[in-house]
Amino acid sequence: MDLDQLHTFLEIVRLKSFSKAAQTVYRTQPAISAQVRQLEQELNTTLFERLGTRIALTPAGKIFAEYAAQILELRRRAQDAINELERVPRGELVIAANEATCIYVLPEVFSDYKRQFPNVQLHVDRSYGAKIVEAVLDNQADFGITQLPVQERRLQVVRIHADEIRLIAPTHHPLAGKSAVVPQDLVGHPLLLPRSGTTRARLNAWLELVEEDLQISMELDSTEMIKRFVIAGLGVSFMAASHCRDEEQAKKLVTVPLAPEPMIRQLGLIYRKDKALSKAALGFIEAVLRHATTERSGAPLPAPVPGMAGR
Repeated sequence: MDLDQLHTFLEIVRLKSFSKAAQTVYRTQPAISAQVRQLEQELNTTLFERLGTRIALTPAGKIFAEYAAQILELRRRAQDAINELERVPRGELVIAANEATCIYVLPEVFSDYKRQFPNVQLHVDRSYGAKIVEAVLDNQADFGITQLPVQERRLQVVRIHADEIRLIAPTHHPLAGKSAVVPQDLVGHPLLLPRSGTTRARLNAWLELVEEDLQISMELDSTEMIKRFVIAGLGVSFMAASHCRDEEQAKKLVTVPLAPEPMIRQLGLIYRKDKALSKAALGFIEAVLRHATTERSGAPLPAPVPGMAGR
């Protein structure tokens, strides 16, 4: 049983004629007679009574006609809803990102997006590092925003944000006045380090030469907690410059570049290459790209036009 058979059946009912119905559905009369026979065989009943040159519905045919009409009406409503979805997208998008990204990268993106797509609900799945990648791969999240690089062939990766990881210290700290710090400068100072993640791995590599002499006071998993503890004088730490702009402007702490080379952090928007992108999803990519900048220069980051790569 398919929708075409139901449509043909209801045309016969409406016109009370096989020959007239054949004309409206652009088939021969034997073809639509065969469709009716297939329906009758599948339903194990007779749908029409032949009364000479006239036809009439059997009791079973009358019942089936009601349900057939409901099925086609539901099909029409489904198509209308889908068409409306393309015109005025609705539903929800799930974005996996860590706490700092939620606070410092996404608010303006979400605000921009909601102005264009007010009927789409945005949900944030607070995840970290590899868990963000896993959430996107497992279809638990539509998009992820995570630190690059991401080595996963199944994912489309679009670079959207770059800034610099710096030492952060209280304004009165001995390292606060330096133009840059090298690992040896940290010896003898209590360190507050992120508990895990890409930034922690990069810091471990940078500090490797002096790791035996370091004093790691605390390992924390909250950007806000690290900042508050640094301001309170419990130690120095490391953080993306964009995450402590307000505190630096308020002279609550200072940021100092790392040497001999600056440590640049890049964020990427990730999504599955094989996932069909709705209008709402494409709109989110466009909103993210409108706000994609590099913290050090304020200039837009180069990024591909979204959409086709994900289809």
